[in-house]
Amino acid sequence: MKNFLSVLLLLPILTFAQHKQTLSGYIKDKASGEVLIGATVYIPSISKGATSNVYGFYSLTVPEGSYDVTYSFVGYEEVTKQIDLNEDVKLNVELGESSQVMEEVIVEGKANDNTNSTQMGQIDLNVDKIKSLPAFMGEVDVLKTIQLLPGVQSSGEGNTGFYVRGGGPDQNLILLDGAPVYNASHLFGFFSVFNADAIKNINMIKGGMPAKYGTKLASVLDITMKDGNYKEFHGEGGIGLIASRFTLEGPIKKDTASFIISARRTYIDVLVDPFIKETAAIKGSGYYFYDLTAKFNWIVSDKDRLFLSGYFGRDVFTYKDKNIGINFDVPWGNATGSLRWNHLFNDKLFLNTTAIFTDFDFGFSSSVDDFRFEISSGIQDWNFKQDLTYFMSTRNEIQAGWNFIHHRFIPTSVSASSGETEFDTGETVKIFAYEGAAYIQDEFDVNENFTLNFGLRYSLFQQIGPFTRYHKNPINGKTDSTTTYGKGEQVVFYDGWEPRFSMRYLLPDKSSIKAGFAHNYQYVHLASISSVSLPTDLWFPSSELVKPQIGTQYSLGYFRNFNNNAWETSVEVYYKDLKNLIEYKENAQPEDNVADNVDNQLTFGNGYSYGAEFFVKKAKGKFNGWIGYTWSRTMRTFDDIDGGLEFPAKYDRRHDLSVALQYDITDQWNVGVIFVYATGNAISLPERRFYSFTENRLITVWSTRNGYRMIPYHRGDISVTYTGKTTKEFIDPDTGEKMQKKKRLHSSWNFSVYNVYNRRNPYFLFFDYSGDLSNNTLDVNGYQISLFPILPSITWNFKF
Repeated sequence: MKNFLSVLLLLPILTFAQHKQTLSGYIKDKASGEVLIGATVYIPSISKGATSNVYGFYSLTVPEGSYDVTYSFVGYEEVTKQIDLNEDVKLNVELGESSQVMEEVIVEGKANDNTNSTQMGQIDLNVDKIKSLPAFMGEVDVLKTIQLLPGVQSSGEGNTGFYVRGGGPDQNLILLDGAPVYNASHLFGFFSVFNADAIKNINMIKGGMPAKYGTKLASVLDITMKDGNYKEFHGEGGIGLIASRFTLEGPIKKDTASFIISARRTYIDVLVDPFIKETAAIKGSGYYFYDLTAKFNWIVSDKDRLFLSGYFGRDVFTYKDKNIGINFDVPWGNATGSLRWNHLFNDKLFLNTTAIFTDFDFGFSSSVDDFRFEISSGIQDWNFKQDLTYFMSTRNEIQAGWNFIHHRFIPTSVSASSGETEFDTGETVKIFAYEGAAYIQDEFDVNENFTLNFGLRYSLFQQIGPFTRYHKNPINGKTDSTTTYGKGEQVVFYDGWEPRFSMRYLLPDKSSIKAGFAHNYQYVHLASISSVSLPTDLWFPSSELVKPQIGTQYSLGYFRNFNNNAWETSVEVYYKDLKNLIEYKENAQPEDNVADNVDNQLTFGNGYSYGAEFFVKKAKGKFNGWIGYTWSRTMRTFDDIDGGLEFPAKYDRRHDLSVALQYDITDQWNVGVIFVYATGNAISLPERRFYSFTENRLITVWSTRNGYRMIPYHRGDISVTYTGKTTKEFIDPDTGEKMQKKKRLHSSWNFSVYNVYNRRNPYFLFFDYSGDLSNNTLDVNGYQISLFPILPSITWNFKF
């Protein structure tokens, strides 16, 4: 009996002491040396596997033994290697693209990711397939493709701004190689700043972000740039109706260091200028944008890698009219830079250290005769962070990290002069703040069917001096007094805990149930005077008056795959509670911030949103695509608006339908179709207008906030892509046989038609008045302004 009890006591120790070994390394593209994100490593005999992270690294710990290990990635030849795991093994694997006619996919990743992952509302997009979809004016756009997903809504006709599950445009965290992008739009929102030729991977999270992400409430759009070809030089580009782009990549030192540089510019100004007469009043007016994206990579050793990436882009809008003597310039743009160091401490411990710079600035200058007026604003960040991943086992992965951000805001800077006379508009106001966070998250399998992901994030925010607070008289709105804070002196401090939770339970019929919870703080805000995200919108920090925005989201979903994972379906429901939201007060304008604080122009309230999202995706075969439908409701309550009555948000939509389909007619011909339908935007309208003899002025009576709807929005687009042959035949002089040789230059043509049935969708409403003022019979007349009719476009793309 005593021996039996001894065995029972030792059994857990003996079981724990089973020898386990770790297989780790990097998975790369055989032709270019680019790391592959989300590639699968799988051991069929024991049903264990892992996937490569965003840097292509994988780690798999299993009991020692001899195994057949399969490496696979969508569109690549599967590789199986026999590996003796009697000790830890480091193995870098290169996968070659499939030479067979492969089954195309639009959304890539693990075949069972739809049902197996604990993350809800997460989708990876394949950049190559995005290029086959209909393009607005010939320009492939990542953000317009994002708008076709359920739960993601467009902010307007042709616009790249987007809203996620009832959140505002400032509640989306947009990252380019880890660097936040504060204004992701060119041409006043009609194009995004992201050049698709330089992008490798797009990860969208809208169902409650993991603990490693923070600073925003609604979603994460994490965009990873290409590393550049480590083996040989290549180039690609395109020439469209309004813009051209060019990308060059190659090795600095073969298999050790690489680079990629990508540039893009519009040339509307260049094309139009010769047709404008020198004597024309508007000669010299024009608009163009340009951007430059670059990345350099260096494999220092087996354990160390360096990445340096950056983006710089500008929009330049100039208008001149000689007849009235007016001249104004509107430049704005972004600059980002990321320096990252990857270090492997061992086969299980992976560290990523990143230093980030981000800058966005906007300027407006105008002159009429001798009078000149200038206004500018912007935000600049310096960010340092570290992220640590510990691959404890195949059933347990722990991530932890921290970050620190130094913010500098310029809410509004104004200067004015008349001739040689300078008007006193005060010094340029700069607001400084610190933001920091630390997190830990652990994903582990409770059993074969039940997986949990727990995360906890602690965030803090501190506004510091120099700063001047203007105290307002609540009766007349005039400044009563001021409080001055010295350099480095604390103005206000906020902090909070942000718990995150998600789970997945596998059902026996290749389906799963998932649930999620996320609690987020947002300390940096956007004050918008328009329903469309414009460069005039102001970024500013939390303050004594502006509390941090707080978002709490609950979600539940059912996910199922059919026909050997060829079809993926999901239904998700969510409820989101939002606190401390902001809006401009009635009739407030950015220039009112001169000799004042931004937050004195704001009003504050709360909101909520709930909805259901339905998603069907055909992931394999010549015919593929997806259909997404969202039913939702988004409401707001502000004490200073409509007496505190609840009203729909300006982006509240009951119905939102998106269809994106593609069909490969042959290896060279592809057809793409897009159809979208959405409930009309909520809008406030003037209901009547009369002259008040008592007040001696015209009075307009408006509806309740967003009490009306524009007509529904719907549109159909179509595209045809012809891809030239990538190989050519030649006769082998020795054998006389026909052989295939890869062409040095190959190209494709994309023909797109935007708004194919010429739908007159509303862009905004214009109001006019008719009637007799003397007897108060003024009538309000509304007119719909539509922006884009049917728009055909053509783009020639090339690679070498």
